[in-house]
Amino acid sequence: MTIVDAHTHVWAPDGDKYPWHADVFPPGWKGSYTYSDLVSDMDAAGVDEAVIVTTPLYGRGPDANEYTRAAIEACPERFYGVGLMEFFPADPADAAASLRRIVSDDRMLGVRIHAALEYVGAPTNLDRHGDWFLDDRLDPVFEAAGDEDAAIFIFPKAQQLADVATLIDDNPAVQFVIDHMAWPDGTTAADERPWTMLETIAERDNVTVKVSSLPRSSEEDWPYHDLWGYVRNLIDWYGAERLMLGSDYPWMDNWASYEACLSWLDEPPFLSDRDRRYLRGAAFDTVHG
Repeated sequence: MTIVDAHTHVWAPDGDKYPWHADVFPPGWKGSYTYSDLVSDMDAAGVDEAVIVTTPLYGRGPDANEYTRAAIEACPERFYGVGLMEFFPADPADAAASLRRIVSDDRMLGVRIHAALEYVGAPTNLDRHGDWFLDDRLDPVFEAAGDEDAAIFIFPKAQQLADVATLIDDNPAVQFVIDHMAWPDGTTAADERPWTMLETIAERDNVTVKVSSLPRSSEEDWPYHDLWGYVRNLIDWYGAERLMLGSDYPWMDNWASYEACLSWLDEPPFLSDRDRRYLRGAAFDTVHG
């Protein structure tokens, strides 16, 4: 079986070819984390393929995804990509054109919406109640995503899930992927609103969820037992067929190694071997194959 890490990041050293637009790094991180570094970590952990999500370090401009594209070109059998883009250009039609340009590469799966962050060129500030992604000016982007069979990867906080449901209902032709289990934290509980809005969202068949970035959300060490209730609920609501395992490395480096970001999946006793197969790659093939 092909093992797929559904969420990673890479960036080159700062320079003329791939200039940094902002100092957006994992906590305590200095310097680059190249696609060659990622390949080394993948090989050590037995991971076959990975999705590279363009980092806000590269901004939203037309060149934001060039290093992601370079990684795919260098290792086309190992990498897929998710791009970043400017959602609010002067002409809304330019946003749809940007999406089409990004996904013109077959291994670029779609674009990411940092819903949980204030909308700026390099998003970093948390806004757990923002609703900018419901702006009518984005309608051409979602129409283009449906036409191009491109996914929208949305990264919300739990408090935004009702608005995310509205977005999904308004765009039934678009495949949505909710990043990082909607980022559980000290304001959420696995059996309480607002996080349990994910159960309602599961009724829509055009939604999948990434089970990723656990070390950041957890208040415990590996294997992050305090988040198992969230994982169990997602299994119940979505089935393993609609869940994808991701590391979010190296953003997790302050909390865990690359291997630990993925190997926790072996520990929860409520997961079957079949569940683990889907989370580790079979669900990715179903959604993006």
